[in-house]
Amino acid sequence: MATTPAAKLERWQRFRANRDTALAAPHGWLTLTSFQWLADSPAAVDLAPGLWSADGTTAELTAVPADGLSLVDSGEPVAGTIRATLDDEESLLWVRSGGADGDQVVVELAKRAGKYAIRTRDAASPVFTGFRGVPTYAYNPAWEITATYHPYPEPVDVPIATANPLVDGVHRTAGEVVFRVPGSGHEFRLQAEEEQLGALTLTFHDGTNGDTTDDWRKLSAPRPRPGADGTATVVLDFNRAINYPSAFSPYGTCPMPVRNNSLDVRVEAGEKLPFPPDTAPAAAEPEGQGREA
Repeated sequence: MATTPAAKLERWQRFRANRDTALAAPHGWLTLTSFQWLADSPAAVDLAPGLWSADGTTAELTAVPADGLSLVDSGEPVAGTIRATLDDEESLLWVRSGGADGDQVVVELAKRAGKYAIRTRDAASPVFTGFRGVPTYAYNPAWEITATYHPYPEPVDVPIATANPLVDGVHRTAGEVVFRVPGSGHEFRLQAEEEQLGALTLTFHDGTNGDTTDDWRKLSAPRPRPGADGTATVVLDFNRAINYPSAFSPYGTCPMPVRNNSLDVRVEAGEKLPFPPDTAPAAAEPEGQGREA
């Protein structure tokens, strides 16, 4: 039985409500207030107490009780030196401090491009406290497109840039989706990554970037289904195109689209710029910081 237009609209509205709720989670992406590389000897950092360092293998924090730091996972106060080890691309919500309950600021430890960094997540960030939902284009069923999926025999790692110019990334391309879009007479082929349970992620540019949308967006699609003729198909619902965290904050390392993942049409569907032009919250950006996930 075919899904009615009203039911599709209702499902999209639920998707949007869940998306905005997730973004507004405590100490989520909207609370980022800094991204700082750790030095190789103990040193103070901005917006968090204690002395921080990393040797390339292990990160280290030294604090005294007066610093008011405690571990995020256990609430145990930090007094003395603690250490943590991460693999590349891993993150850890490590310690917290400040505010009436000692948890206004959470410090995230991250390892990017083989180096350790911290990000501070402040519940008093104006991006977080002023959040009222992400602006979007109106739902348009014409942007729900059926594509064919052509998997590669094996995934191919493709070097990419990220929102932080000092951090390189890798796109593990699982295959290509092939489709046509409204307003274009030719075919598009976009490289996709495979996620859990075979779902696909497409990171793409289009003609709205820098005008009504951020510099790039991403779209999650369900697992492709084989048809009667053996061709795998997947539904690309661009109404569900979303921003990376880098659209909301200058403090991250979100992956950019792989080369040629660009649509030479305006994809007027999905999320728009989270802030109108010239109204984005000002943020100091020390050398080496960038935008993320």
